[in-house]
Amino acid sequence: MAALPPAAAKRPRDARLDFFRGLTMLIIFVAHLPENSWNAWIPARFGFSSGAELFVFCSGIASALAFGGVISRRGWWLGAARIGYRMWQVYWAQIGLVLALIALAAALDRSFGFSILTQQFQPLLADPAGALFGIATLSWQPDYLDILPMYLVILALVPVMMLARRLHTILPFLIAATLYAASWMTGLNLPGNPWNGAGWFLNPFAWQLIFFLGFFIAMKWLPVPALGDRRLMIATAVFLLISVPLTFWGLLEHWPWAQAARDLLLPASEKTNLHILRVMHFLALAYLVLSLIEPWRARLDSGAGHLLVLIGRQSLACFLASVVLARLLGAIADAAGHDEPIVALLNLAGFALILATAIVVGWFKRAPWAGPARTSIPEAKNPPTAVIAPTTRVREAS
Repeated sequence: MAALPPAAAKRPRDARLDFFRGLTMLIIFVAHLPENSWNAWIPARFGFSSGAELFVFCSGIASALAFGGVISRRGWWLGAARIGYRMWQVYWAQIGLVLALIALAAALDRSFGFSILTQQFQPLLADPAGALFGIATLSWQPDYLDILPMYLVILALVPVMMLARRLHTILPFLIAATLYAASWMTGLNLPGNPWNGAGWFLNPFAWQLIFFLGFFIAMKWLPVPALGDRRLMIATAVFLLISVPLTFWGLLEHWPWAQAARDLLLPASEKTNLHILRVMHFLALAYLVLSLIEPWRARLDSGAGHLLVLIGRQSLACFLASVVLARLLGAIADAAGHDEPIVALLNLAGFALILATAIVVGWFKRAPWAGPARTSIPEAKNPPTAVIAPTTRVREAS
């Protein structure tokens, strides 16, 4: 019998990806918790980019590792099928998330006399048929529930980019640049509100740029500068410092010229269409941070960093949990008050529950029930030889 070919060696997991994805989950939770004073101190308050850019960029890298390799090894059709399966999962995750939040709002309203359903899902009450159709078709995305639909559309572009790469090495870059330019020049977007005609708050045709920057880098289609270059680190640090007066609320409130400069540079659609300053700020921040942590890269998956890595490995489940927890704990804050000790307790409780979600989901993914069964009675070192009856030997011989 011919020997089976050796299995391909599994690529070692880069702790940096999971570390920063885990950090993003906590930032998203803080940003989604209503009236959260901690939200004033997240990284987005000190620069043009936010946790959304980090989430999408890391998703691009993760997609290259998960799907790009499949297409390269197993062919375009199988790779596209693998991506389609992931899109199916993300779609139902979005539907389940919206329904869970509607049910949570209804339960809180009924139990404590709140009016959360009216505040957060008013179209569902005014036009149930239109709202349900909008939820199912993703043509209506309630507030703060727009990240997964955007990711879903961008995932659909991955097979397009892989096929384009086969036609010409420069074609994927032209597609990404063209879609980004079209979102600004022609208003290219998808319908996001059946009642006022607005597009998606996170325009996938613009946000695909930051996704595919991560994807192209992970696929090694796009060269990146070596980490630790002193001149480049100084240049990125200067750019980041210059952006602080244009973004930090503590300075904008006291420096009218800074607010005027911000209004001049950033139009109202700067987040929807991913303004180029957001892209430049994120790339500068990423390069500087990665250069600074490079000496400690091997230690990221240890101590407190290991907790972030655990969360990052289960990013979809932790994202879903973070959004639901933000709504639930926000209702608790409304009832208990928004004093700083209560706010701090709720933030820390949210962090702990997100970590617990990662641990539980990781346990299920390991499928411990699929391992070898445990023996209830340990076997003896020298078991006695069984006596076989002659009739048994004749039956076995026959």
